[in-house]
Amino acid sequence: MDFTIDEMKNSDWEDVKRIYIQGIKTGNSTFETEAPDWENWDQGHIKECRLVARSSGSVIGWAALSPISSRCVYRGVAELSIYIDQDYRGNGIGKTLLKEIIKLSEEEGFWTLQSGIFVENKASLKLHKKFEFREVGVREKIGKMKNGSWRDVALLERRSKKVGT
Repeated sequence: MDFTIDEMKNSDWEDVKRIYIQGIKTGNSTFETEAPDWENWDQGHIKECRLVARSSGSVIGWAALSPISSRCVYRGVAELSIYIDQDYRGNGIGKTLLKEIIKLSEEEGFWTLQSGIFVENKASLKLHKKFEFREVGVREKIGKMKNGSWRDVALLERRSKKVGT
């Protein structure tokens, strides 16, 4: 499949939001129940570390980093989000996006990336582990879904070999 990786633009928001809503609907991607508006999403994500995958001019996946803390000692630690359009999963888009967001994060001085992944989301866990994320633990019953079910989240992290040593 042909696709390119580009910097996310403000004009990509409707496609990014659509793909995020697909993830919400799976019940295996996030505790969120609805997508935020652009302003809130924009404020919560690092502007220099946002990528999209495009095919035939359409966004088919995205990856972005969020700060984990406002404290200066954690300026090089970020949380990773990665979402792929449901019609394009299994085509290497996630792998390519993850490779590129790692590269970009290191260029921007991040030394640790972390992800919280529902333990049932085996595909995401497998993808992250291919890129040297290690599971540091499972947070049992850390959050409750809208339907009242408690969920466990695996906490994974990847330490850069290039930055922060």
